[in-house]
Amino acid sequence: MKELGTYAPNTWCPGCGNFAILNAIKSVLNTLNAEGLPLENVVLVSGIGCHAKIVDYINVNSFYSIHGRVFPPAEGMKLANPNLKVIGHAGDGDAYGEGLEHLIFAAKRNADITAIIHNNRVYGLTTGQYTPTSPLGFKGRSTPFGTKELPINPLELMLSSGATFIARGTSHGIELLKKIFKEAILHKGFAIVDVLQVCVTYYNVYEYYERRVYELKDHDASDYNQALNKIRQWDYNSDAPIALGVFYKKDAPTLEDRFYKDFAAKDNIDRYAKIKKVLEESI
Repeated sequence: MKELGTYAPNTWCPGCGNFAILNAIKSVLNTLNAEGLPLENVVLVSGIGCHAKIVDYINVNSFYSIHGRVFPPAEGMKLANPNLKVIGHAGDGDAYGEGLEHLIFAAKRNADITAIIHNNRVYGLTTGQYTPTSPLGFKGRSTPFGTKELPINPLELMLSSGATFIARGTSHGIELLKKIFKEAILHKGFAIVDVLQVCVTYYNVYEYYERRVYELKDHDASDYNQALNKIRQWDYNSDAPIALGVFYKKDAPTLEDRFYKDFAAKDNIDRYAKIKKVLEESI
């Protein structure tokens, strides 16, 4: 096992769900490296928020984007060098709020990247405002009398947008989280993992999740309607059971497949070679 830690001091709150995501992704990267994936071919992209510090704590290539803009640079990296494994880390406010358009289009294009969403359902870094997945009535710094709006169901939105791998895990279930992360990273196409990552300081819902979560069994992840029904079972606002695991998975041409196919024809070989050279020199 390679030591993937860094010299950066960890500043997350004790008990933060981000620790589970950090340990899970480091373990998965080590496993993939042992199976033949060069770590120099891995790039982590993050946004702005508590989640974003994860790139400081893992000794692989990384890129900080601005708030809500994790996925445009991730798509660009993958287009420029298809050999890379590009993993985007974003928070629920980062991805489902300001960055929602970019997330939808990354799914629509079936870009061959992995999106790991640290969904604590609160703006933790700015000390407790509500996000698109906060429940109705959530009391935070910006809504002292409670929110007056229902949360979105991001996985339902991702399914309708064309994502070809959709899964959910929790920060209090690291073994399942590692299994899901590995499958998502190896999936060819746009993969999203919504991690119910608890913020112990501003929205501690460990007990709420503990009573409701269950792992999907005998589920056909290739069945769109079955996936939709399981995704809709819990709407981020009710006391319904919360399914964990892979909801949906299918094979489909990726953005990169379509992009490079244009230059694979015999009459385009020279032009392709020139473009490839420019792209390689640009990175």
